[in-house]
Amino acid sequence: MTQLRSMELIEIASADDARLDDYRALTDTALRAASEPEGGLYIAESAKVIERAVAAGHRPRSVMVQRRWVDGIRALLVDHDVPVYVVPDEVAEAVTGFAVHRGALASMHRPTLPSVAEIVADASLILLLEGIGDHTNVGAAFRAAAGLGADAVLVSPRCADPLYRRSVRVSMGTVFQVPWTRIDEWETGVADLHAAGIELAALALADDAVPLDAFARNRPARVALMMGSEGDGLSPEALASADTVVTIPMTGGVDSLNVASAAAVALWAVSR
Repeated sequence: MTQLRSMELIEIASADDARLDDYRALTDTALRAASEPEGGLYIAESAKVIERAVAAGHRPRSVMVQRRWVDGIRALLVDHDVPVYVVPDEVAEAVTGFAVHRGALASMHRPTLPSVAEIVADASLILLLEGIGDHTNVGAAFRAAAGLGADAVLVSPRCADPLYRRSVRVSMGTVFQVPWTRIDEWETGVADLHAAGIELAALALADDAVPLDAFARNRPARVALMMGSEGDGLSPEALASADTVVTIPMTGGVDSLNVASAAAVALWAVSR
């Protein structure tokens, strides 16, 4: 064991070591539901993602790293009293179930999420993800939100978790960059948005839908763009709560885009 400032390096040679249990098979659901520590955990993968999580104020519980990546991790955790488990490549693969090419994984404490009212208080452009079940799409939507000017992201009660490992990885860590929270109850969340003077624009196919370019020319000062699930789109409940239905004009016999692609197009249009 070697002490480097506040970062504790611990060599582990066996995949069966109990100190690596947070990383074992990367069971996101189990980590989220963990009763100890209170609030659960999530996994941040790669130095870049760990850096963004720490910069956002998230607390690491431990780090598992291969020897060649130690120096990079040292710089990220200089102010954190956290054990860093240094493992051979074969141990990392045996524990996680895949070849760990990105060098480091961090077990992170889940933060307490703010309220909807807090998240949207100063926001003029919001992305609202309703019922999206694919973690890849959630991560890609967050990346679009970060890159195309969204001030905040809201996720519905049935939406996949932005802090699942795949969501975090696909987002390139932007889930830590864009303010977000989860709506606990749909009706309450919608009421909070309307109380803040935010209009809801549903991206959907409808005979009376407004084309995106026309909507963008006269967009409300404060608006939430609602995106629905991959198969069925927005739920009837979400559509009923919308102030406007907006559609992306398509050609070539295609009627819609992947939800993350649609989010990127819509955000680009209304943020110009």
